[in-house]
Amino acid sequence: MLMFFLRSFSVVGLVIGLAFFSASLTPSLLPRIPLVQGVLSGLVFAVGYGVGKLAHWLWLFLEIREVQGKVARIIGIILVLLTTGTAIATLARMSVWQNSIRDLMGMAEIESAYPMSVLGFAVVTAILIMLITRVLIWFANKAITQVNRVLPHRISVALGVLLIAFVVATAMNKLVISTALHALDEMFAAIDEITDEGADEPAGFGDSLIHWDDIGRNGKRFLTDGPNKDDIAAMTGRAAKQPVRVIAGYNTAETFEERAEIAVAELDRQGGFERKVLIVATPTGTGWLDPSAIQPVAYLHDGDLAIVSTQYSYLPSWLTLMVDPAVSRESAKALFDAVYARWSTMPENNRPQLYLFGLSLGALGSEDSADLISLLSDPINGALWTGPPFASTIWPKVTAARNPGSPEWRPLFRDSSLIRFMTHDGFTPGMPTQWGPIRIVYLQHPSDPMSFFSPNLAFSTPDWLGSNRGPDVSSYFDWYPLVTFFQVGFDIPMATTVPPGYGHTFTPASYIDAWLAVTAPDNWTKDDTKRLKEQFADFNPSPI
Repeated sequence: MLMFFLRSFSVVGLVIGLAFFSASLTPSLLPRIPLVQGVLSGLVFAVGYGVGKLAHWLWLFLEIREVQGKVARIIGIILVLLTTGTAIATLARMSVWQNSIRDLMGMAEIESAYPMSVLGFAVVTAILIMLITRVLIWFANKAITQVNRVLPHRISVALGVLLIAFVVATAMNKLVISTALHALDEMFAAIDEITDEGADEPAGFGDSLIHWDDIGRNGKRFLTDGPNKDDIAAMTGRAAKQPVRVIAGYNTAETFEERAEIAVAELDRQGGFERKVLIVATPTGTGWLDPSAIQPVAYLHDGDLAIVSTQYSYLPSWLTLMVDPAVSRESAKALFDAVYARWSTMPENNRPQLYLFGLSLGALGSEDSADLISLLSDPINGALWTGPPFASTIWPKVTAARNPGSPEWRPLFRDSSLIRFMTHDGFTPGMPTQWGPIRIVYLQHPSDPMSFFSPNLAFSTPDWLGSNRGPDVSSYFDWYPLVTFFQVGFDIPMATTVPPGYGHTFTPASYIDAWLAVTAPDNWTKDDTKRLKEQFADFNPSPI
């Protein structure tokens, strides 16, 4: 086997791998710690090596003349030395590139990006991947040799490759993926059952149709952490009502429809349909409703609002997005249908204004919850969708249909009377102020990998990475084939590790401006806005 490894070593693969490795050290959307950078760079090197080896094999297969002998060895040495020198130079420059992102996000600069640690992690990762790959190739060759005893060579090659692919896929699915997902499922299920200190059952909750113990950790936070009518009155100086908050937990019922029916029944019991504003909120994968969004909106309407939600998962959004993104859509639609069925039967002059809200995977589900027929026959009042994931359906279509000249990270859509895009810097300056009957706002950050990741990154430069890029995207960030795909993909799990206002974390100030635009509260002044933003200036809740 050792001789097989040595004979199959590719100089072309090494050169391309080193080029990929160097490119992977350049900045992407978010700053990276040495371990993440090292694993990323090792993976990318292995991919580059495989690309180079495959390209060389195709060259030989097509019987194109190649340089041989002493000239080939000299060229190989020169290329290896050049790419090795490039790798060393890029390792030395990592701190500059990482600080270019950290400066934009108001993070402390680092003195070193620990290039030797990165190199060590990369080498270990690359060796592991290449060893596993070569072992599989060795077994494939053995299988081909055995099959070739009874079948023609080309058929033997096809069957041998298919056999190894089947074995690998089965092993990965049964042993690795299933085991990992089961472990993660148990871990996050246990976290979901934790009750935070101080998150006690509210007074009078015993009359609720939803059992307290069936509500997850984040659902209990939602019910207990928000402002009450006294808090709201103290800030606004006006009389306030007690906000109505309802959430059906993951364990409240078996199906999405059953949870939705119970949530709406509880909403009705608490008088939620008698409030001025009703928000149907779709949480993130863990059942989290961002307090930065949920708490300020209660002040805007003097507590005269109700918020209803249902939990559909206890896994993080990025993991739920990989495993089963449909659950967000199914849950959001079930809840909207149940709320809408009750709301649409009420007299138009005696029913709450109806809005949708979703963050992250919640935005993905929420934007698909209201069907076109409902919106045309009896339209809702608007929606606020924050950090829409790349797998969303409406968001990418609207973005693609943006007005010419407007950037992908903050598009202008038609006359801006229906849909507007907002970043941490606000709306596009000079945007028309006239809204139509429905107000929809997408709140997003140019540096959010959850929104701007795409499989197309592997083969084409995105518009958001052009000359007109977002203010929180490094000027050193360049596109490289395949490499950028892995860079931004590795950014996704780290999207909430950056300060509020960047990546996949959103500030109360941005939410306040977005809710003001969407819900247009009565009797609200600029001074009210200033006081509310000051009150939430240091507010930074951590998602689970």
